[in-house]
Amino acid sequence: MRHLSLAVVVVALLACDSKPTPKAEPATSTKSSPLSKPRFDKAPAGEDFAAIARARRDAAESAGRRLLVYVGASWCEPCQHFHRAVEAGKLDDAFAGVTFLELDVEADRARLLGAGYASKYIPLFAAPGPDGRMTRFIVGSIKGDGAVAEITPRLRRLLDDARPR
Repeated sequence: MRHLSLAVVVVALLACDSKPTPKAEPATSTKSSPLSKPRFDKAPAGEDFAAIARARRDAAESAGRRLLVYVGASWCEPCQHFHRAVEAGKLDDAFAGVTFLELDVEADRARLLGAGYASKYIPLFAAPGPDGRMTRFIVGSIKGDGAVAEITPRLRRLLDDARPR
């Protein structure tokens, strides 16, 4: 019986783990969920871009997201850097919940001008107003690796200024 009691004690001691139990990640993690990650959505075809922007703005707000119109080009170096940074998740915290309604400056020039989204430079980031037309905006950036760092604070200010009140 003594050997059985000793065996029970040994098994009980071996079953105890001296390592602390890992703590669960806090509920208020700084990592954004897939739903809040910034994303690019290609603008659908249609001549009345103001109506498209208005509908997309309303849909984004209903989903708890923010919408910015983004006009770029495949040959635009700052546009390329910004795209890669968003797609790599490097801007998840800075632009959580933002949808960039994407248009190409060359392919979409006529409908952009018709909706009041005129700019001499790209990238163009614009907040559509309740009527779908451009309200506040920022344009241009520097070439090279510093483009994202140059765009980010200006884009944050644009989002803050264009916040619905």
